[in-house]
Amino acid sequence: MQDASHKLVIVARKLLPAGLVPLGARFEVREGGLDITREQLIEMLPGAAALVADASVPVDGEVLDAAGGTLMIVANIAVGYDNIDLDACREREIVVTNTPNVLTQATAELALALTLAAARRMSDAERDLRAGAWEGWDPGAYLGPELAGATVGIVGMGRIGRRYGRLVSALGARVVYAGPSVKLDAERQIEARKLELADLYTEADVVSVHAPASPDTHHMIGAAELEAIGPNGVLVNTSRGSLVDASALAAALRDGKLGAAGLDVYEHEPEVPPELLEAPRCVLLPHIGSATSAARDAMALLVADNVAAVLEGREPRTPVT
Repeated sequence: MQDASHKLVIVARKLLPAGLVPLGARFEVREGGLDITREQLIEMLPGAAALVADASVPVDGEVLDAAGGTLMIVANIAVGYDNIDLDACREREIVVTNTPNVLTQATAELALALTLAAARRMSDAERDLRAGAWEGWDPGAYLGPELAGATVGIVGMGRIGRRYGRLVSALGARVVYAGPSVKLDAERQIEARKLELADLYTEADVVSVHAPASPDTHHMIGAAELEAIGPNGVLVNTSRGSLVDASALAAALRDGKLGAAGLDVYEHEPEVPPELLEAPRCVLLPHIGSATSAARDAMALLVADNVAAVLEGREPRTPVT
């Protein structure tokens, strides 16, 4: 049996020192770098026992087989794992792990920040200020809703959705949610009400998306849903870009059928659809939901713990398969 210290860990792109250092102390570790191509990753993989990926790295059968049968774990630096072919991993008896819990607060705070920025038209206001287009205080300029007294609809009341719900509730918002199950803790703690999805779109002033990416949720928010949210409504997405039809969103903003939007994720990252870049009342961020020092270090450390556990014959902390 191969000694643990001689097992090869491939980090597809980059892992912060909080995870890289402990892995390097126990295994042979090689990093691909942020600009690695799929072909280069495949060339790195022969003999690998572990692959550390992130949401931008597609992991399919071809990638798995490139290791040559030695691969034991794919450790994803993310809560979501739609970039990984889980069936292919199961067929090859490869463990898949993710990094839940440790980024809940950071992502919920970013969703709140996007909510406030979109509702208060901060991106439009800053753009005009920087361009020298601001001509002084205008009582009718950049008007938007207040969260106090507003109804905030949460699509997907998981860990992040519940934390976001507590944040907006503390600002005086009423919370409604839609999802596959009743969340009694949220209903008790913040008086959240469960609605059917179609009813949530029409009742909420703000809709924040916290659902996983899957074939069932692909473009779940399109032209009809955006029109239901309405010309004074705000859409926020910090989950996965594939949940929202970007073309429909840009058109709704351009045509005044949606009030504003705040996005941190896109369907084909790092590409951002040009129509979104040009859309009015649209705050755009480059997938920074978990970008706090505390969250990113905790994610890296959790990845290292999961990899070490599997390579040393123990159960990982956060298994997906």
